Amino acid sequence: MQTKRQIQQLLTSASAKVIKRLGQHFLIDLNLMRLLIDSANIGDNDIVLEVGCGTGSLTEGLAEHAGYCIAVEYDRTLTEITKRQLAKALNVEIINTDILKNKNTISPLVSNVLALARKKYTGRILLVANLPYNVASPVMLNLVTGPMVADSMCVTVQKQVADRMTAVPACPERSRRGSKDYGILSILLCATGDVKLLRVLKPTVFWPAPKVDSAIVRFVRDKEKVRRIKDMKLFSEVVGLFMGHRRKTLLACSKLAKGNFSEIKNWQDIFNRASIDPHKRPEQLSPQDYVTIANLCQLSYNDSEIK
Repeated sequence: MQTKRQIQQLLTSASAKVIKRLGQHFLIDLNLMRLLIDSANIGDNDIVLEVGCGTGSLTEGLAEHAGYCIAVEYDRTLTEITKRQLAKALNVEIINTDILKNKNTISPLVSNVLALARKKYTGRILLVANLPYNVASPVMLNLVTGPMVADSMCVTVQKQVADRMTAVPACPERSRRGSKDYGILSILLCATGDVKLLRVLKPTVFWPAPKVDSAIVRFVRDKEKVRRIKDMKLFSEVVGLFMGHRRKTLLACSKLAKGNFSEIKNWQDIFNRASIDPHKRPEQLSPQDYVTIANLCQLSYNDSEIK
């Protein structure tokens, strides 16, 4: 792991500069880096995916614990620095690419490398990273819904992303409006596992210092919760349909349904079966409410139970 001075020296030797638009903020507090690694509970047969490896500071620590470490970096210069730093590490693969093919798809190159590693290492797939802000949410959403899923994620993200990860629905007894942080990310994470904010981080633990606080957050996938979801893709689409119009009533949102959802005519019946008031707003529903609605939609497609 690298101190601030060592990171600066590596950048200077490569004639590289920090690119702020890529969200390049290096974690320089080594105690917090150890906390991140320790909180991930990495086993020696686990595959660790790191997104935004920078100069390889965290990568060095991950390689000491993981069976195999896949480090992804968009910046070509930083990729070359990390390759030199980890040249002797036999269990590390460093990939210079954008982690996302598009908002809804992990890079096929990264997916292929993960799939190949899965054949050799039978442990879990873990995301452990100081995630760049501009890709944090879509990366986590993709690793929740699949097809390649993470068994656990322990990440450093901006505090506002951490708030979205851990947000809860509105309390209808107190307010008709919910937290603006409660949305697709918090619903999908809570419906498939357990999320915990571990530590809030001040800007000074990074270099260059960002303008906002950050946080270390851990997500652990719960197989029992996942089994309750009959169709993960459909579940994700249902959440997107309603939370895309979070201030409307559920009944009003259902009238805006497109694609496969437009084939469902009796949404009132679905809400009745789910024991959900159709005049509620999407932000007032719990993650389990969305699972129930999605499962009923799945029945309507496969069994034609809803006409």
